Formats: sequence, C-alpha cells, structure tokens
Amino acid sequence: MTSILYPVTNEKAIGLIEFQNTLTFVVETKSTKPMIKKDVEELFEVKVAEVNTLITPSGKKRAYVRLKEGFKADDVAAKLKIV
Repeated sequence: MTSILYPVTNEKAIGLIEFQNTLTFVVETKSTKPMIKKDVEELFEVKVAEVNTLITPSGKKRAYVRLKEGFKADDVAAKLKIV
C-alpha cells in the first residue's frame, strides 16, 4: 500500500514544479520520509533528492519531494495530468 494519497495542484505547487523541480503530495499522516521517498521512486521511476514534510492546520500531511538532477518534475506532473 502506498503512503501517497493525491498530488496537490494549487498555484504554489505548480510554481514549485516549474522552478524548484519539486512535487507536492498529500500523504498518510503516519508515513515517514523514507517511505515517501521509496513510494515516489517506485511509482514514477525517478530519483528523489530530498523529502520535506509538514502537517497543515487542517491535520493533513504534505510532502514536498525534490527530484535529483536529470529527472524532471514536469514529466511526472504531465503523467499525473497536473500540468
């Protein structure tokens, strides 16, 4: 079972895709950074440079996943039909 619930598609998330090569997902609150990294790498066949997480005031956990050089967040976003 994957820890990723769905991608975030607001204006800030789109900006992160374009300028910082970073994807934003809402994830299970119990999922850890290594779990999120593994899931993203397996699901989208990319390499992850770093994962940052935060819990929103509404209680949802967001993961900001930056991809390594040579992998484009634009390509993953296109697969997900975000961009």
